Amino acid sequence: MQAKPTFAIYTLGCKLNYSESSAIGQRLSEQGFDKVSFKEKADVYIINTCSVTNEADKECRMVVRNALNTSPEAFVAVIGCYAQLKPEEIAKIEGVDIVLGASEKFNIGNYLPPIRQGRTLNNKKEFAEIHSCEIEQPLEFHASYSSGDRTRSFLKVQDGCDYSCSYCTIPLARGKSRSNTIENVIKNVYEITSKGVKEIVLTGVNLGDFGIPPQTPKGALKSGAQSPPQADLRQRETFFELVQALENVNAPVRFRISSIEPNLLTDDIIKFISTSEKFVPHFHIPLQSGSNSILKAMRRRYLRELYSERVSLIKALMPHCCIGADVISGFPGETEESFLETYSFLNKLDVSYLHAFTYSERSNTLAAESKEIVPVQIRKKRTKMLRILSEKKLRQFYTQNLGQEKEVLFEGHINDGWQYGHTDNYVRVRIPSDEILKNSMYTVRLNSINSEGTVDGEIVNLLQQIKTDDLQLITDN
Repeated sequence: MQAKPTFAIYTLGCKLNYSESSAIGQRLSEQGFDKVSFKEKADVYIINTCSVTNEADKECRMVVRNALNTSPEAFVAVIGCYAQLKPEEIAKIEGVDIVLGASEKFNIGNYLPPIRQGRTLNNKKEFAEIHSCEIEQPLEFHASYSSGDRTRSFLKVQDGCDYSCSYCTIPLARGKSRSNTIENVIKNVYEITSKGVKEIVLTGVNLGDFGIPPQTPKGALKSGAQSPPQADLRQRETFFELVQALENVNAPVRFRISSIEPNLLTDDIIKFISTSEKFVPHFHIPLQSGSNSILKAMRRRYLRELYSERVSLIKALMPHCCIGADVISGFPGETEESFLETYSFLNKLDVSYLHAFTYSERSNTLAAESKEIVPVQIRKKRTKMLRILSEKKLRQFYTQNLGQEKEVLFEGHINDGWQYGHTDNYVRVRIPSDEILKNSMYTVRLNSINSEGTVDGEIVNLLQQIKTDDLQLITDN
């Protein structure tokens, strides 16, 4: 019996990319391919790229090289945001066979060459074939979620962005904002929970903008796209309505919101989640700068006062809530004074951790045209300061949680005799264990912060069970 052709996927970037890679992999499996690890020999290698970091080109070249070192005759496809933005650059990378843009990536099976007896019937060309659409064209919504790769599942509910932040290329890479329907999201949730998954992370490019229906482009919809007839005439749903609907899902699962803009995180959403039995007390809210003048230059849709109000309300209703923030250092025009304004604002703000990024120029953005350039070394110095601040804040947050008992979802790998997991409010916990507890939920007492910066704990319900068994043994004797 002839072996099935094999494929491997390497994913760079955000949670959304992971959900889409999983969906693409599932589709290829349905078309007769077997998935293997990227480190193994495969007939087809797929690289799902990101455009957020300025290392996209270097990362892509390295991954392509690693794939071809393992399997020199393999067919190499590059997809994702970087593939949409700069397909010509990727096409020149030695060993790449095809570049697929924002819409075409979901139909990758249609572009693969025949594979016979473990050999790809493909002749390497000097430049790769490009199938990249105009960015106005990807108007369908392709539902996807990660499956089998991680303890939690990343569920894509929204795609694209209608914002025009002066530093960002994501709207150019992913197109206009569009969403799944609440009905379809709930169907996805039941599919995921039927596989035993206990945590679902809601993901999107601009998650709080959920509810804008996809538009139907001219011609038939491509495979996997979801766009009801006359979709743009449908009444718009909202993210708050989605949250309310998911609260009523009859399944043993908890929901986590991946990231939400402060101007879209309404009081109603915060208040609802504060009493929710399904949504965990964890928000990741992009800030980008604590200086109002820089926020305006970034074309963000809020000022720092609004951000502070959101954090204050969250902490008033959920003192134990984990709050993360994104910050960019070295944005054009960021003086020493405006950076210290950001640093001081964050230092006083009751957030739990920071994701600090060094600004890098992006083609086709307003910020890249600015003459007020901050030297790269100063940018990096500021990023380092913010990351040190983040470490202090995270330790302070962990300290506030010591002595408490929390539900921990364990992740399934053992490292030097330790089993790791996360609480509902995103404290990373470890317990001594030689038993794999993957996808298991236990109540854990948080005891102390260890040298690696995580929290040592002990399983409470297991201890209670042992005491009960001992008592029963004494009674029997």
